[in-house]
Amino acid sequence: MHARLHLCADGGANRLFDEMPLFFPNENASDVRRRYKPDAIKGDMDSIRKDVLDFYKSIGTKIIDKSHDQDTTDLHKCVTYIRDSSQDLVKSNLCILVAGALGGRFDHEVGNLNVLCCFSSLRIVLLSNDSLIYLLPRTHRHEIHIETSVEGPHCGLIPLGMPSRSTTTTGLQWNLDNTEMNFGGLVSTSNIVKGEKVTVQSDSDLLWTISIKKL
Repeated sequence: MHARLHLCADGGANRLFDEMPLFFPNENASDVRRRYKPDAIKGDMDSIRKDVLDFYKSIGTKIIDKSHDQDTTDLHKCVTYIRDSSQDLVKSNLCILVAGALGGRFDHEVGNLNVLCCFSSLRIVLLSNDSLIYLLPRTHRHEIHIETSVEGPHCGLIPLGMPSRSTTTTGLQWNLDNTEMNFGGLVSTSNIVKGEKVTVQSDSDLLWTISIKKL
């Protein structure tokens, strides 16, 4: 765990508490939990169990109760905390990896995708067991380097928030050439990466999603 900051969004602490010891079945569960404790837990505290909250509080994890704020999601609160805690970092070098952001309730997933738009200047990667997703802002031409040992081959480009009148790609089996994309029309899903580099340029913000190989 080489990240500079480890943060749990509310009920995410339950999963860390319950599941991390499973990776080390020959070790004492409490020792594992202490070794992999979060620096902070932030959210509206409606999902975290009391035993989990009490345990992490007792070993020095910072608890940030934002139950008064019901207008933003727990992930939004956590990204705000990371951004504000990273003033010494060049923002272009900041990468936020979010585990467990996909695969649950659909409204939660949509809320997490919305966070990508709310913080479009930050690099935020949503990770599940099957795929990873991040935002490609329309302000840049994107060059995506594929780690072929763990990523691909299936991928997709999805317009977010508004239709794309023109998207052009290279490095895909079915490249787009000034192609229009929108819901109700064409959306590039089930595409395939053909090598180690993909380029994307669009007049709209796009979600890039790529499958993750089972190790």
